Amino acid sequence: MALTAKFPRAEPRRVSILGSTGSVGANTIDLIERDPESYEVVALTANRNVDALAAQARRLTPDVVVVADPDAYDALKDALAGTGIEIAAGDDAVTEAAGRPVDWMMAAIVGAAGLESTLAGVRQGAIVGLANKETLVCAGDLFMREIDKQNATLVPVDSEHSAIFQVFETEQSRHVARIILTASGGPFRTFTRAEMAGVTPEQAVAHPNWDMGAKISVDSATMMNKGLEVIEAHHLFPVSGEQIEVVVHPQSVIHSMVEYVDGSVLAQLGTPDMRTPIAYALGWPDRMEAPSARLDFETLGALTFESPDPVRFPALRLARAALEAGGAAPAILNAANEIAVRGFLDGLIPFLGITEVVEDCLARLPARAITSIEDVRAIDTETRSVAAEVISGLDSRKSAAAG
Repeated sequence: MALTAKFPRAEPRRVSILGSTGSVGANTIDLIERDPESYEVVALTANRNVDALAAQARRLTPDVVVVADPDAYDALKDALAGTGIEIAAGDDAVTEAAGRPVDWMMAAIVGAAGLESTLAGVRQGAIVGLANKETLVCAGDLFMREIDKQNATLVPVDSEHSAIFQVFETEQSRHVARIILTASGGPFRTFTRAEMAGVTPEQAVAHPNWDMGAKISVDSATMMNKGLEVIEAHHLFPVSGEQIEVVVHPQSVIHSMVEYVDGSVLAQLGTPDMRTPIAYALGWPDRMEAPSARLDFETLGALTFESPDPVRFPALRLARAALEAGGAAPAILNAANEIAVRGFLDGLIPFLGITEVVEDCLARLPARAITSIEDVRAIDTETRSVAAEVISGLDSRKSAAAG
């Protein structure tokens, strides 16, 4: 990964924001609007939230605004009539917008849907702020080779990987003993399996520390997000899966740590506010001001740590197994999880059914080799179909039991 700035800062930094209406995208815009003279927005994209996207576009006046859902095109066109802003719709239009020349791009589209557009940003040599962990989970080797080939720069935005990025001494990588990813434990950290069996989507999306979207919040509740982050860290940093550990840290103050062979442990600390890692990525290689609350060490109190429970949270085990299996296994894990989370949010399966669906898909589908993006697309499509069948079976059993 390139570690030098490619663009002078005397001129405004040209930026694109993919997934601008989500939590990460909105926080990115919040930072940009605090220093508007330093940035020129080229493109904004969203899935289907036309009202929020149009409001952002009117304030930032980008060159192009894209909504991924074609059915939302007319509403977006009407909302931005008379502005002179180019309007487009569809997945191909999102990818085209991502390929427009910029200095910096925020890749914040949730899930595997962000793969093609993130690659488009990489291929035009931008600095990419990566908030889409699924890109590396599904196609990590391919993606990192493309980063090197295009001499692009990848700056992670997940708070954990941003923390590691900030304290990982690249020139000392051979002396790294382990990476320690911290996890809040989510809203069900102290729940028994029996208690988790009856939790609702409303409970699952109520994260105790972070303000995130529904899918990411559910991933935190199952701890699948931490499993995905283990896979992501393996691709981002020169360490093996065995060198990546997870520790539950309920206060979310230490965002992750790197331990060296001499016993030194370097950590990055901060309040749980996504604007901190976003600001780090947006300003990189410099640092910029951010409005995040500052830590008050006098009132902070104790910082506690505990091991994740593999029985109550099997997602970590599944993710590690997928990483070890390699090939298509991580892409299967991700696609199955996306469908299962959607099934839970739609009331089709119980909370504990999420990891059941993922485990079933991993067992049914072979971890064949992935050599191209087309391979990734194919396994993603196949897995989603299998996951839907598994969910249908679980839903049928639930209905029969209820009857």
